[in-house]
This record gives sequence, C-alpha cells and structure tokens, in this order.
Amino acid sequence: MIDESPLLSVTGAGHRYGDRFGCRDVSFDLWPGEVLAVVGESGSGKSTLLGMLAQRLSVDEGSIRYRMAAASEDRTREQLADLSSLTERDVRRLWRTEWGFVHQNPADGLRMHVSAGGNIGEPLMANGLRHFGTIRSQAEEWLARVEIPVSRIDDAPATFSGGMRQRLQIARNLVFGPRLVFMDEPTSGLDVSVQARLLDLIRSLVADLGLSVVIVTHDLAVARLISHRTLVMKDGAVIESGLTDRVLDDPQAAYTQLLVSSILQG
Repeated sequence: MIDESPLLSVTGAGHRYGDRFGCRDVSFDLWPGEVLAVVGESGSGKSTLLGMLAQRLSVDEGSIRYRMAAASEDRTREQLADLSSLTERDVRRLWRTEWGFVHQNPADGLRMHVSAGGNIGEPLMANGLRHFGTIRSQAEEWLARVEIPVSRIDDAPATFSGGMRQRLQIARNLVFGPRLVFMDEPTSGLDVSVQARLLDLIRSLVADLGLSVVIVTHDLAVARLISHRTLVMKDGAVIESGLTDRVLDDPQAAYTQLLVSSILQG
C-alpha cells in the first residue's frame, strides 16, 4: 500500500453481549490511504465491529492496535498502541485530532440548531484555532468543497435536506485533517440520485486527502464504488475478505455468492 506498516491492526477481536458474542475472531490490517468496506446483512456483526474499532464498545478478546501519530515529524517514532490500554483522555484526543465518525443519521453527528459554519468551526476551535475570520474562511472553503452553497453558512442544518446534512457532517469530520474516518451506512435512507452524488464526493475527498476509511454498509454497490478491500460478515464472523473486485466478481463463500446474486437479480 502507501506505507510500510498498517495504521490499524486488528487481531482476533471480539465483543460480548452477555453470554454471546456480537462478533468474534476478527483480524485484518488497515493501511494508510486504504478504504475498507465491511458488508453483511442486519445482525451480521458489522456494527459491533465498528463500535469496537471506534472504542464505543469494549474489546473483550483479541486486540485492536492503532499507529499513534508522532509528536514530531519523525515517522519512525510512531508506534502501534493497543487501544484497550489508552486512557479516556487519550481516546478523546484521538477523536479531536485523528479520528472522524460519519453517522448514518446526520442528526447524530451535527448540532442541528447551530449554523453550518458553526458546525464546521467547532472542531477547528477544539484544535486551538481562535481567529474568527480564519475559522469562517475555512468553513466557507469546506462548504464549497462538499457542494453546499456558501450562502447557507449561517443557516442551521435543521433547514437542510438529508443529502446536504450528510455532506455537512462529512465536512465537520474532515476539516481538522483526520487520519482515520469511520462511516456507518452514510448513504442509507437517501434517494438513489443523492446517494450517487454523495458517493462521488466521498470517493474524491478520500483520494484527495489520503484518508484511511472503514465504511460499514449493507449495499455492495457502495463497497464496489469506494473501497479497496471488503470484509463480508455473517453471524458475527468474517467469512470472506479480499480485494473488493475479487470478492464481488468471484465470491468464494456461499453467503457472499448469495449476497451478490441477490443484487444482480434485483
């Protein structure tokens, strides 16, 4: 890939709900600049996996390690840190400086009654930027970048369409320059034409910014369009993984074959 070592390394990871596992024995590496799609039907364990990766659910077995950014420009000082060993303060810092999360419902990732510019500006202020003119200028730049009219900068997301809300949420998550972004069904619930426009935007931004992305989706068309590799999950386990084109064009597991054939027949 783009770098010599992974940004995220998952080894035998699992999360337990009471006496059962929501997902178990999941292993993969995510490389800098790579987009990984996690696909499967409802209940397959993909959302549980995303929750573990994002440190919103505990890692009850195995490990998830992340390559923490070095304090200096010396990349050789970066080290893979076990996320379970981090303090709450460490995790909050990651969310402020290195990680983004795009929710399925934009209302979960936006302050709906704060202006669009305010939503984009808040992460910049959290990272120490204080000059109002600079913050507003960057907000305007990002509104244009996600195809929202700059004239809407003082409007609240509550007045926006679903597609505009999702694009604003993406801007809020990317404005501070994260290294890793988690996306949970970002196109779900949108009209087909709006979905296509949003996916084109995500694909171009990911390429331009060199982001690493883990995207959870039930839509194989989404995986095909924007991901380099795909994990297929069923009953809490990864049953197939590989380059996205290979997984979708020549699926080996019967379940993956069923998913692909259902899309083709639909």
